[in-house]
Amino acid sequence: MSTSTAGTLIELTAAELAAAIRSGETSSEEVTRAYLDRITQVDDAVGAFLHVDAEGALAQARGVDERRASGTELGPLAGVPVAHKDVFTTAGVPTTAGSRILEGWRPPYDATVTQRLRAADMVLLGKTNMDEFAMGSSTENSAFKPAHNPWNLDRVPGGSSGGSSAAVAAFEAPLATGTDTGGSIREPAAMCGLVGAKPTYGGSSRYGLIAFASSLDTPGPFARTVHDAALLHEAFSGHDPRDATSLDAPVPPVVAASQQPDIAGMRVGLVRQLQNGSGYSSGVTQRFTETVELLESLGAKVVEVSCPSFEAALAAYYLIAPSECSSNLARFDAMRYGLRVGDDGTRSAEEVMSMTRAQGFGPEVKRRIMLGTYALSSGYYDAYYGSAQQVRTLVRRDFDAAFENVDVLVSPTVPTTAFPLGERSEDPMAMYLADLCTIPANLAGNAALSVPCGLSPEDNLPVGIQVMAPPLADERTYRVGAALEAAFTEQWSGPLLRADRIAV
Repeated sequence: MSTSTAGTLIELTAAELAAAIRSGETSSEEVTRAYLDRITQVDDAVGAFLHVDAEGALAQARGVDERRASGTELGPLAGVPVAHKDVFTTAGVPTTAGSRILEGWRPPYDATVTQRLRAADMVLLGKTNMDEFAMGSSTENSAFKPAHNPWNLDRVPGGSSGGSSAAVAAFEAPLATGTDTGGSIREPAAMCGLVGAKPTYGGSSRYGLIAFASSLDTPGPFARTVHDAALLHEAFSGHDPRDATSLDAPVPPVVAASQQPDIAGMRVGLVRQLQNGSGYSSGVTQRFTETVELLESLGAKVVEVSCPSFEAALAAYYLIAPSECSSNLARFDAMRYGLRVGDDGTRSAEEVMSMTRAQGFGPEVKRRIMLGTYALSSGYYDAYYGSAQQVRTLVRRDFDAAFENVDVLVSPTVPTTAFPLGERSEDPMAMYLADLCTIPANLAGNAALSVPCGLSPEDNLPVGIQVMAPPLADERTYRVGAALEAAFTEQWSGPLLRADRIAV
């Protein structure tokens, strides 16, 4: 395979790769080798992967090629490589959730999302870097190394799924999985110029997902196009009886919607509380305003909508999510699996547990465990956790009221573009504000998608627009995303993200 051929392959969309493999123009093995070569070339600089399973990926690719040659009918993404966030259990493959406390752990079973990727005949390239236990907005909280934004290697790629976004943006994978608890797919997608979707809560299974906040965690896709994101979304979504919160409902028709970029007559709500605040950069505000004008030019009816409770959503989230994490992370007790420190036969179980958790958890995880434990403690539960849940109800009601009058809501995805590495690492509150626009959809369980809407004139870095829809109306977000993508592609004379635009 020539270098030019490899370069051509990695720049194809996932849909184009699938079609080329299906037609025999190329093979899954050839495509997989091209991506593995790319990872070898650039990932030392990007830091997108925590583990690359080259041998396993090539074996999977050969298996796909053999089944296709035998005439077996395969899925629409058969043979296409995918990068997998290191929060999904993957049998026999290191799965750490970005934490030292799970360093070296090889799960004995696959998460449902992992199983469905295999069932779709996709090729798992490896496990991507992430903020420890998905707690963060920059991937700087990874216990192993930070990830870097391929547009500017001195900037963060977002978080917590920053390794996945960096992998796709650096052309190290055509697709990637992520999880979205408070914006952990949409925020890095916006910062890396990608499409990222948070499906309706319960629309994608949490079985085998190492939990952060169980009432919020939602698996979703990263891609370079809306159609690719829809294909991956559909491949791993759907009811799972092993997940008690899984919705027993058909997967919304996201793939069909991604191929119907017509929004004439669609009612779009502009959320007053999620724009033009003090923390919004002028470049993000400018691109967002221009994109709203573009929606109107495409035939959408844009109206301003007020959702007053959204102003309290960030505070409510940072009580609910830490409370759930303090409960979920209690299982990492040094007794059953993972790291064990100080077990020399002279210490009690309690001492070993304390030493292990002190050494195995990073500062941000400890911060959230302490915050959540305090919020749940006797005498404070009603004042903090109980009040936060009441705000959550108000957020849902604001969404419900808004969707009586509009089909979708829009806002900037993130108030700023990707910030420099280290800039907010000592200021947790500044870091938390990156989730300002994304958190309401998580609290309510709504569907939401981020799609690129240009580069900020301030720093020439990507800006994203967020599209939100009611639960199980995910297809509306893809329809709007597809319409914007088509208009922008024409405006930019091609895709925003190209190999010649990035720093690696």
